[in-house]
Amino acid sequence: MRKIILASQSPRRKELLAGMGLEFEAIPSNFDEKLDDSRAPEIVAIELATGKASQVAEQYPDCIVIGSDTIVTINGNQLEKPHDKAEAYNMLERLSGTHNEVTTAIAVICKTEKLLLTDVDTTRVFFNPYNEEVIRTYVESGDTVDKAGAYGIQSGAAPLINHIEGYYDTVVGLPTHQLAELLAQFGIKAKPATLTSPVKQLII
Repeated sequence: MRKIILASQSPRRKELLAGMGLEFEAIPSNFDEKLDDSRAPEIVAIELATGKASQVAEQYPDCIVIGSDTIVTINGNQLEKPHDKAEAYNMLERLSGTHNEVTTAIAVICKTEKLLLTDVDTTRVFFNPYNEEVIRTYVESGDTVDKAGAYGIQSGAAPLINHIEGYYDTVVGLPTHQLAELLAQFGIKAKPATLTSPVKQLII
């Protein structure tokens, strides 16, 4: 089987890809990520996922490289990973009692075969109302670091979330149900990862 590379060091994405029953190597991309509120998050996410995968694929042209990017959007604003605690606090304050969209794109590329496939999925995340003390405690836990929108659904943010509409793995950072379909076009058999969602999940 051709070597599979995940263009990321995200422990969450590595867990999901391993849950698909695949053997792979994780090699992070240095692609410069820039959000753009003037364009749909789906378009931006695909562009970033493709950029990550392409950069790694240049070094490993015979391998199948998987890139992924996750964007959290609230009221049309794309939220980056917080740069500090103050920014994380502000993001979580905006999320309280409302919903946001989590868009995750995937790109699968093999330079030798001149093949690039992409897909994207969006899940809505509905937050319970919470107060300043809850936000402060969560920020101080360190769980907001390196997470789009300043929260991790699979970890400390789960008690803050009422329910989601869509797929849990999309929020975590890798829509494995769609990735399995893309890999099948490369002749690779894989199954969607089966992770138990810590919040109510409505597939609509």
